[in-house]
Amino acid sequence: MQQNNEALVQRILKLSGDIYSALTPKVPAEWLTSDMTVAQLRVLLVLHDEGPSRMSSIASTLDIALSTATGIVDNLVRKDFVVREADPQDRRLVICRLSPAGQALISRLWMSGQFQMEKLLDGLTQEQLEKARDVAQMLFDNVSRKTGKMSKGKVK
Repeated sequence: MQQNNEALVQRILKLSGDIYSALTPKVPAEWLTSDMTVAQLRVLLVLHDEGPSRMSSIASTLDIALSTATGIVDNLVRKDFVVREADPQDRRLVICRLSPAGQALISRLWMSGQFQMEKLLDGLTQEQLEKARDVAQMLFDNVSRKTGKMSKGKVK
């Protein structure tokens, strides 16, 4: 049974790669001309996922030195993607959060992924879409059990 599951997982992974190749995702032109580094993008994603955070928390989450996190955030502040504020509970500490421009950048990233998903689903029949919804729900439920994050409700 376990070997059959492993073979199925490998087949799903192969199909996922084939789907990705067939979609030929386009990288938005703004990303190709941007001076955004991968490290800066990682910080933005941490702030998006975790919300306003102390510098030490950002460094810990990314497993980087505090001085490295500070340098990355300095650059993001200069680019107007991150805002620093005093921690209301301890004015000696600094909280970093996404600025409106940083939130807009993350939203554009999300929309790009949504567009790819729409391309993937376009042309499916009602029955196929319902099956795809059911599979997506199963995957979400599985990851929710593993991460402890609960669904806000079943997809209808």
